Amino acid sequence: MQLRYILPFILALCCFTANAQSGEEPYTLYIKKAKAPIQLDGELNEADWQDAQVATDFFQNFPQDTAFAALQTEVRMTFDGDFLYVGALIRQKRADYIITSLKRDFDSGATDVFTVNIDPFSDKINGFHFAVSPYNVQREGIIDNGENINTDWDNKWYSKVRNYDDHWTVEMAIPFKTLRYKAHDGQNVWRIGFARNSVKQNELSSWVPVPRQFSPNNLAFAGQLVWEERPPAPGLNVSIIPYAAAGSARDFEFKLPTEGRFNAGADVKIAVTPSLNLDLTFNPDFSQVEVDRQLTNLSRFELFFPERRQFFLENEDLFSRFGFPNSRPFFSRRIGLARGVIQRTTTDGQLISVERSLDVPILAGARLSGKLDNNWRVGLLNMQSAAVADIGLQPANYSVGVLQRKVFDRSYVGAIVVNKENFIPKAGGGYELDKSAFNRIVGLEYNLFSKDNKWEGELYYHRSFSAGSNRDAQSAALFLGRFTREWQLFFPTQYMGRDFRADMGFVPRTGFFATSPGMTRMFFPKNSKIAKRIISYGAAISSDFIFNTGNEFRLVDRNLSPGIFVEFPGQSQFWFDFVSNYTYLFFPFDPTNSGGEQLPEGSDYTYNSVRTGFNSDLRRKLYFNASFQQGAYFNGRITQVSGALNYRLQPYGIFALSYNYNNIQLPEPYNSANFWLVGPRAELAFSRSLFFSLFLQYNTQIDNVNINARLQWRFRPVSDLFLVYTDNYFSEGFFAAPMAKNRALVLKATYWLNL
Repeated sequence: MQLRYILPFILALCCFTANAQSGEEPYTLYIKKAKAPIQLDGELNEADWQDAQVATDFFQNFPQDTAFAALQTEVRMTFDGDFLYVGALIRQKRADYIITSLKRDFDSGATDVFTVNIDPFSDKINGFHFAVSPYNVQREGIIDNGENINTDWDNKWYSKVRNYDDHWTVEMAIPFKTLRYKAHDGQNVWRIGFARNSVKQNELSSWVPVPRQFSPNNLAFAGQLVWEERPPAPGLNVSIIPYAAAGSARDFEFKLPTEGRFNAGADVKIAVTPSLNLDLTFNPDFSQVEVDRQLTNLSRFELFFPERRQFFLENEDLFSRFGFPNSRPFFSRRIGLARGVIQRTTTDGQLISVERSLDVPILAGARLSGKLDNNWRVGLLNMQSAAVADIGLQPANYSVGVLQRKVFDRSYVGAIVVNKENFIPKAGGGYELDKSAFNRIVGLEYNLFSKDNKWEGELYYHRSFSAGSNRDAQSAALFLGRFTREWQLFFPTQYMGRDFRADMGFVPRTGFFATSPGMTRMFFPKNSKIAKRIISYGAAISSDFIFNTGNEFRLVDRNLSPGIFVEFPGQSQFWFDFVSNYTYLFFPFDPTNSGGEQLPEGSDYTYNSVRTGFNSDLRRKLYFNASFQQGAYFNGRITQVSGALNYRLQPYGIFALSYNYNNIQLPEPYNSANFWLVGPRAELAFSRSLFFSLFLQYNTQIDNVNINARLQWRFRPVSDLFLVYTDNYFSEGFFAAPMAKNRALVLKATYWLNL
């Protein structure tokens, strides 16, 4: 195996591991048990609030990180036998509020918000995120890799807000059953962080100072939460979430009759220990899931679409973050989705064959994930799918096992095993393992996060085992990055074996060695008058060098992109890049991906272009981003225009229009093309429990117009009623005489029951 390509860098990574691991935490908050009941009303008038220690003197994180915040915050904490309480007084004028939506789990960046980040195991990598806006709209999520927040995690907690002319107050009550932790004899110490986003004032702030290059929610910079009494054991924690769904679907393209559908199932959450959770799912249904955001595909390889199904999202980082973005040994979208040719009888009695994407029935699944103690983290996942006779798809079993061990202050070592087993019918009925169709991957990884977060690194080695050739069935990579206020330096290097196979993963390309160094240099104006108008400016360069690892080791892809940027108040930015590409085709390829004449195998192309873009001020109700690129493209030319226009109807939601236009001109006999991808979208919240979204995608590359409408009523905490309508049309002639492809309507109810 060509590990010689990355071995010279391994020693460097290990040398950096011990750097920046020392230093004491000066920010400590002591928490006392409440002596009387806390009434959750948004008023901090109970005696226990007055007696609690105050976390104050918040520091500015953005636009500068060298001063106290202009808008200050005071935070107190207490607890009783059931809840962890957080009380905060937030300085801000009522007239200055900026609220994007009343919908739960609102996007970050364009909404005023107060956040609490809790790290019960003090590993500075994993934790819980709770946030609330001045209108008491809640957001919760799981934190992984120190600052990534996954808001797809849902759980019960409570809050109340009071608004005043010059400030607002909030009380949060977080059930101990919602958290994952271990209480022990002696002193218990957690990590805690508080942060603010004040959009109109263009200010991010936090209790513990956080350097500007990092998010104020970064757990590396959390303070200590010291319990004066041991936190209570959460006790029995079992939740059952049953669902029932009914709907109908009609295929107009192939003149198929209307199909009625009914489905029912349940998820079960069992706290095996206070920090280890068992999730079970029986006959899961994903009909409330939003449609994928479509992309114009001009690539030679498969595009990545994120997972949106709820069951796979909790502790997603534990299972799905191994490897690099283009080499994931486990990708949950491989489970329960397939494409094949089915036979159907039309409304006029004809038997036809139809190629389509299908939901593969999942009979049951189980996931055990969480912490064993302060240092060990474990994840086990098993899913069993059923046969789909229409397309000749046989049952399959999907298994993943993960073990992580914390090392040093914030780094960890991880191991993963991925196994897919396929079944075939056996004589006499039933199924047996197909010994010629298995796929397994084993892997080891080391992830480095220095204590000050300035050094980041990853080293991994994965090997696959399949019934076919395993001669070069391995993948290995090294990433090393340095992130300071002025500099961002990163150096990823990757080897992908020609025979590496990941049936449960995302590996669009094999047989290559790649290195992609990059660098950003930032400058900050020292003149105070200029600093009010320009936050920062700088230069950056990114690159990709990809070599074929076959019999002839040669460069097959190269990308160099030097550029400059200027950042203005309100997260506004201008940027300009020069892009130089080189491509050697090792298989025929149509650059328009429209089914036309293909450029021949063995041909190579050098093509350059320029691109520029601008993001406007997020503080305005109407804001936008736009980019433009023009230049050579393989043996022709390309013009690309893309962006989005947004209007904030405060506080009810967003009206938006995204667009992407590609004009490709190639010489004869190759195809030229004009592709439009336009996506108007409305996301409205009529209250904190009633939400409506409407999304349209007009895509001429795949000749499709998709309309997706979803009405959601949250009638109880984490319990919902969904009404989802989906319609697809041909884009050709859509505005003159629309022709429907298919249509579906689904009604689904879920209920969260705590035992």
